Amino acid sequence: MFTGFTDASIQVDGIHIHAIRGGNGPALLLLHGHPQTHAIWHKVAPTLARHFTVIAADLRGYGDSGKPEGESDHSNYSKRRMAADQVSLMRAHGFTQFAVVGHDRGGRVAARMALDHPQAVTKLVTLDVAPTLAMYEQTSFAFARAYWHWFFLVRPAPFPETLIRADPDLYLKQTIGARSAGLAPFTDAAYAEYLRCLSDPATAHGICEDYRASITIDLDHDRASLAEGQKIEGDFLALWGAQGVIEQCFEPLAEWRQWSAHVSGEALPCGHYIPEEAPELLLERLLPFLQS
Repeated sequence: MFTGFTDASIQVDGIHIHAIRGGNGPALLLLHGHPQTHAIWHKVAPTLARHFTVIAADLRGYGDSGKPEGESDHSNYSKRRMAADQVSLMRAHGFTQFAVVGHDRGGRVAARMALDHPQAVTKLVTLDVAPTLAMYEQTSFAFARAYWHWFFLVRPAPFPETLIRADPDLYLKQTIGARSAGLAPFTDAAYAEYLRCLSDPATAHGICEDYRASITIDLDHDRASLAEGQKIEGDFLALWGAQGVIEQCFEPLAEWRQWSAHVSGEALPCGHYIPEEAPELLLERLLPFLQS
């Protein structure tokens, strides 16, 4: 799926961070979401690599990256910790400044990265997310029904892990396949990659710890940032799917404006998995923004 890309993996504080690298030019980091891997970028990465040095990484807990046992406060799966992993990855490749595009969980990591490392992140793009704190505080019946996994995965270990491990293919179909577009956006090769990684028993724990952090320590970090008046400083583009839950349950641009004075964005005519559902539309938005 990534012809011409090479392995770009590193060790960060004893944790393996898996990544691939391709292209030349200004640095661009791509971060995936749940329950996927860097493979989500396979339809757009070749075009992006004509203009940028593209590094597509697996977040800790996902894909072929390390999956450490979660700490009692879930801090080693906080978005702050995940963001620091990726900043170290980019520095290891010689990039002290770079643009970052994050989908789903990767968008939450990217936003925290822009807050914690403002000198590193030159441009930020989030795909189909509203701020985590806003989404939890504004939870409605419609949101809880659609994003059931937000409330399932945070249950204490090993309950959700056990159920995921019992049938990872069923879990995958009930998450990525239950959105507005069904399984149609996913090529056989991409789906096989997602299933391969999810079939690793350690992945179930990594995913759950990511969500456990989101409902605990991540909210503490977000509330502290808001109280301190901390803002995302660089140019910020927020895109989301018009057929998805973010559009139906929240006002993403209004919510992101609490975090940034430089955010712009719009809904695209697709569902949640924008890089695989609408790659051409995504590239039409990304390239002018990233090159401006």
